[in-house]
Amino acid sequence: MNLINKEVTHRSFGKGNIVKQDDTVIEINFATENKKFLFPDAFGKFLKLNDKEAAHSVERVIQKLEMKRKQEEQEKEEEKELRRREYQRRLEHERLMKNHKLHPSSQMVFWCDDEEQSTFLKEWRVFTGVVKSGNNKGKPNKPSRLHKNSACLLTTRDSSKPEEDRRILGVYMVNENFIGKLCEDGYIPAHAEYRIQLTEQEADKILFWDYYANEKNPEKITWNTGKYRYFDNIEMAQILLDIVGLKSNPEEKELAKNFFEYYCKMNNILEEEVPKPNGALLRV
Repeated sequence: MNLINKEVTHRSFGKGNIVKQDDTVIEINFATENKKFLFPDAFGKFLKLNDKEAAHSVERVIQKLEMKRKQEEQEKEEEKELRRREYQRRLEHERLMKNHKLHPSSQMVFWCDDEEQSTFLKEWRVFTGVVKSGNNKGKPNKPSRLHKNSACLLTTRDSSKPEEDRRILGVYMVNENFIGKLCEDGYIPAHAEYRIQLTEQEADKILFWDYYANEKNPEKITWNTGKYRYFDNIEMAQILLDIVGLKSNPEEKELAKNFFEYYCKMNNILEEEVPKPNGALLRV
């Protein structure tokens, strides 16, 4: 936009002509002297272009700049709010870490279908699924009991076999900074070190229902509905201890042993006092 030689009126200096112009400053020659003004800020405040077409052009520039300014202010406010929420989240995370009380059933077992098995064991994280009804319908399930003491057990069952043949595919400790109450996306990430995958042969030797029993119907072997369920801390310790015994490879056995010891430490369980399994299969 070229405003050179355009006539303006200043509320104090009267009429003048624009003699210089760049993107941010204009210089105007009044009767006695030249004055510099910010462009386009001065228009509408101190200056008025006497050429209507030029005045409309400047007004459009001012409107665009005002829209840009408001957008930048909004982005700053959103960024400020994001930082505030992140700060509050960190405070809540620290509070929950500090004040955490162990829940006796803060372990989780997942039912992995055929498609999920390779994904879970490759990515080492599971998804809790979404809420089916109510005010939170469609939102990810929040694994509220899970904390840094929790482990996730991955299981499967061949569709042609009964529920009592449910096998254990693998297990992992949750990430040491994970807090289920603060989980918004439904994904439960694994600890960087403590994660174990079983071979087909090993999985055939360690059945989930040897360790687990429904509290209300201890002798009834049924999963019913849902992708996951919570289960007892001691039952998970029994599974981990038996995995140590299953492993024959020295490195894998050492990892399983370290995993078991870490788990017991995180759950205040004395290793030597872990009882024998007493799952539903052993009560039949």
